[in-house]
Amino acid sequence: MKVLILAPGTRGDVAPAARLGASFIEDGHTVTIVANVEYAPLVTLAGCTLAPIEADLAPAEPAEGAAGVRQHLAQLRIYMQAAATAALSVVEGTGAVLTNPISPYGHDIAEFLGVPSATTLLQPAEPSRAYPPMIASSRDFGPWGNRMAGRLAQRVPTPYDPATAQVRATLGLPRERPAAARRRRREVPVHHGISAAVLPRPADWPANLHLDGYWWPLDAPWSPPEELTAFLDDGPAPLLVSLGSLSAGPAPASVLRRVLTTGSRRVLVQGKDLQDVYVPGRVLHVGDVPHSWLLPRTSAVVHHAGAGITAATLRAGVPSVSLPMHTDQPFWARRLHQLGAGVEPIPVKRATEAAVGAAIERATTSDDLRAGAAAVRDSLETGDSTLPLRRWLARLDG
Repeated sequence: MKVLILAPGTRGDVAPAARLGASFIEDGHTVTIVANVEYAPLVTLAGCTLAPIEADLAPAEPAEGAAGVRQHLAQLRIYMQAAATAALSVVEGTGAVLTNPISPYGHDIAEFLGVPSATTLLQPAEPSRAYPPMIASSRDFGPWGNRMAGRLAQRVPTPYDPATAQVRATLGLPRERPAAARRRRREVPVHHGISAAVLPRPADWPANLHLDGYWWPLDAPWSPPEELTAFLDDGPAPLLVSLGSLSAGPAPASVLRRVLTTGSRRVLVQGKDLQDVYVPGRVLHVGDVPHSWLLPRTSAVVHHAGAGITAATLRAGVPSVSLPMHTDQPFWARRLHQLGAGVEPIPVKRATEAAVGAAIERATTSDDLRAGAAAVRDSLETGDSTLPLRRWLARLDG
């Protein structure tokens, strides 16, 4: 069977999709993944075919304030329409479709083809008393408020709405309101690449929602560069600052730059925001290093608390300093703190040199935080988290 996996987004969205794709190929399926062209190595490592998205997820030079928000939303709409176009170009012969949070039009493609579809998520989306909506996760509203806010959030227009309309129009399907689409998809299976040790299954979830466990990235053949191994061997475990592929803007970068270039702490840095930070013998910028190899060799990790890096820090059993920006990041930052695996989150827009410096000091010296992170690590599931979706495909394949 040909499986179409829609994985628009960042590296953190593509790596779990590639892990699923590799497992499907082991079972004899063929897999096409729709993803950004720069993630082709992840897709080909899994043995899958790439349908490239030829657009940028974020503006090359983000603006500040309200202008920056408008600019970002406009770019998102362009990006999501490009992603939908890429998906439409490879639908022929598809026997099953997997979507992610920003590609719900995959269910419309499945409707047109008359084939099953499923949703794959790295963060919870169903309205629930257990958490607020991910679009506004910076505040927990309490059980009643969370569920109400989650239902209200479903009514908010999204940047992928035009892409969904484009897909339905291209395929000759009738126009459909978002509320009608949600009703139609109530029985679609929803699989979460999340550990129940990190997010216990909420009591108010319907039966079609599943917690599969983390879909860990594939490990490509890799050897560390000599400069990195020499740095790691030359002293105590360093702090890692890993800020991902999307810029937080100049102000937070400036704060971190001052924190990292003063004092005597040994630091490894990843991410384009801080690619110019370098202090001989003390601060080293590294590129694409597998987190499964790197994180266990660190004393703590500073990050934005996206789903992927949050899972990676817990897998490594190292404490976190979270600087969340938006969407699900405040939720995961809060969970790290609640689990005893991270300091209290510092929203990136409120980050100051004093606050970030103090948080780093606590994360790198606290025995309680290291023990908390190790306890979560030891409670993570060790089985094959791809099995639930593999079994679903096996049933479809007869």
